[in-house]
Amino acid sequence: MEKLQNPWLSLVDAGYNCFACAPSNSKGLKMEFWEDGDELVSLWSPSPDYEGWLGTLHGGIQSTLIDEIGGWWIGRKLQLSAMTTNLQVKFRKPVSSHTGDTIELRCRLKEQKRSFVVMSVTLTQGGEVRTEAELTYYCFSREVSDTQFRFQPFLLEGETHE
Repeated sequence: MEKLQNPWLSLVDAGYNCFACAPSNSKGLKMEFWEDGDELVSLWSPSPDYEGWLGTLHGGIQSTLIDEIGGWWIGRKLQLSAMTTNLQVKFRKPVSSHTGDTIELRCRLKEQKRSFVVMSVTLTQGGEVRTEAELTYYCFSREVSDTQFRFQPFLLEGETHE
């Protein structure tokens, strides 16, 4: 697995403060990502700050983690901006919110039809699939990605943009 650079760090002064992936957001999730072949992976350690029920990670936080890895998959694999159009989550088993009970998210492509991309995400903890999701994203054109969304290339650590 190879770690991805966070492409938005250069835009902190412009207001980059994503709840899911900004390392400087004091209340955020501070997600990081790795590329593993065709998949994108995120390893994340929960905390009781994100509980729903006692000792259980809130479903909305799980959905945020899932949605974010999908967006990063589009950024890395297609090098475009996109927006979520559908997110279907199946909560299979409770996810612990205890610090140190690491979560692994894996995102992979299911299908691509024109500007729409469908991906599947699994959230595992302790070697068990706890949550599964199917996500659909609408991908913006290169021009819209660059001009309206200030797209920054998603690169591996050590990679440089031409």
